[in-house]
Amino acid sequence: MSGPAEQSQFLKLASRDEAVARFQKYLSLQPLGIESVELSQSLDRVLAQDVIANIDIPGFDRSNMDGFAVCSQDVAGASERELKTLLLNTEVITPGLLPIQEVQSGTASVIATGGALPRGADAVVPVEETSVQQNEDRQFVSISRSVMPGESVSFAGSDIAIGETVLRKGQRLTSRELGVLAALGRTSVDVFTQPRVAIISTGDEIVPPGQPLPVGSVYDSNAAILSAAVRELGGTSKLYLPIKDDRDQLRSVLADAIENCDIVILSGGTSKGEGDLSYHAVSELNNPGILVHGVTLKPGKPVCLAVTNKKPVVVLPGFPTSAVFTFHEFVAPIVRAFGGHPEAERKTIPAKLAWKLNSSRGRTEFLLVNLIEANDSLVAYPLGKGSGSVTTFSSADGFIKIDQHTEMLEAGAVCEVTLISPELKPADLTVIGSHCRGLDILLGALQERGYSTKAFHVGSEAGVRAAKRGECDIAPSHLLDSQTNRYNEHLLEEGIKLVSGYLRMQSFVCRPDDDRFQFPQGSIDQAGLLKQIRMAKNAVMVNRNTGSGTRMLIDQLLQGDQPVGYTNQPKTHQAVCAAIKQNRADWGIAIDTVARDYRLRCIPLKQEQYDFFIPKERLNRPAVQEFLRLLKEKTIRQQLREVGFEPC
Repeated sequence: MSGPAEQSQFLKLASRDEAVARFQKYLSLQPLGIESVELSQSLDRVLAQDVIANIDIPGFDRSNMDGFAVCSQDVAGASERELKTLLLNTEVITPGLLPIQEVQSGTASVIATGGALPRGADAVVPVEETSVQQNEDRQFVSISRSVMPGESVSFAGSDIAIGETVLRKGQRLTSRELGVLAALGRTSVDVFTQPRVAIISTGDEIVPPGQPLPVGSVYDSNAAILSAAVRELGGTSKLYLPIKDDRDQLRSVLADAIENCDIVILSGGTSKGEGDLSYHAVSELNNPGILVHGVTLKPGKPVCLAVTNKKPVVVLPGFPTSAVFTFHEFVAPIVRAFGGHPEAERKTIPAKLAWKLNSSRGRTEFLLVNLIEANDSLVAYPLGKGSGSVTTFSSADGFIKIDQHTEMLEAGAVCEVTLISPELKPADLTVIGSHCRGLDILLGALQERGYSTKAFHVGSEAGVRAAKRGECDIAPSHLLDSQTNRYNEHLLEEGIKLVSGYLRMQSFVCRPDDDRFQFPQGSIDQAGLLKQIRMAKNAVMVNRNTGSGTRMLIDQLLQGDQPVGYTNQPKTHQAVCAAIKQNRADWGIAIDTVARDYRLRCIPLKQEQYDFFIPKERLNRPAVQEFLRLLKEKTIRQQLREVGFEPC
């Protein structure tokens, strides 16, 4: 394999609209075909032909209730004071029985719900408006209310009439439509053929779920995400095992996919470097071959769109968020069209940006956001985990489009948010602030009790600011006041309430076998810590992000020192511990509960207070009250202790 010197640039980048136009020019965006399937297998399929009724429903004049079939003229003027008495026919009409006796003037017949209306009758009197008397060998019914002609009767064909179009071509079959088809006596139905989509993941680093995961490798989440997305759109998927960087193997799999499937998706290998085999394999296709390689989108710039013999072949970026986003932009419309589904409807709503955004000039950026209700308006919180995130797309409410000529959007700017789902469903409880496993326990318990939750882990400072603006229900915080050496209290102001949570231990963390750090038993004071750090030869630290409570503690302990690695500032305790575990750093400060999960050595430094700020205007919300009850509940407090936290 050739080296990096042969890395080349993208072809001329196309805009999103240009890319779609080039791609779809060589495709027939029509259903692939029609097939007949059993009714039991037709849920969510798309009707390929109009359904025209060949029977009436109901097929006869039918009683809607238990009562007496009468001629309405016989009971005209009936009331509780002026009863109308009719002779009862000997026949009792039940469902499935064809009536024999005619209802003549002055007579009535007993009829059950669903029974066929007998000849001569034009209405049904409810049984509760009647009483029956026996006179010798004859029975009479006294009626205390008049009825109009046709009352309590469904006439033949009143629901569906012969020749009526009851379902139309292009309708998606839900349980309701299946009920109509069954009522018409159908056992099968003609539907559009489902497009079959091949999904091929590529790269030496890709590992199928269930196998051991070496450092530097990732599980193949893209295949699962894309396969499920295809099924949601009405297609079927054929999953191939991940392909290592083997050109001949990839060629063989690609040829099989093109032969046996209607759409082919490759994930990964979208740049033009020599090592990106997906692009090179697709570049060998013709008629017409590659149409677009590189789009002025963020995320999704390296997407590759090709067509061969009227079959679309797409190479999506390897990073999950980029892959999912470009799938929905370029592939999803093809899946829908091939399966006979209509174009997706996209709903937009206005929202204010939570903070200032910078964008790359020259590329249209689609930024995923979560929406928060605050002060009778919506606030858009950008999900900044990057295109490599697995969870970003799944947790987003929608996205905003930033024009390629826009470099910055100010905080509070009103933007249009395109919803990912047709309807926005606000959470019962919104949490913005510091993340903690104890918080996960509390939110999990809330979910079990029927409350939906949404959490943004943006750090303590950002959470407190959100609480002061009324943008969340709860803001977890562990911010230290260097003047008083107390947590959180210095941030209290009018309009927000501080609720005590629990104590957790911040610890100096290193690998168990790193003998550069020699600590006595128990904890260590600030002077001892600084001495150990300065003495440890070639030791590299991993810091925390500005605005986090842990970062404030670190800066207080270091007293202005900036050891090697100080600028490495991940946002979570887990990232700190992973860096140390994987030998990318040698020490850091993290919660001991997390550090023990990574089997690292913990030297206790300082017990901190993890509390909750709550806007007073939100205190009485049911989910907030339930959260407060959980903090006092014995079983929850025990769960917190079991993972290393001490409830207040």
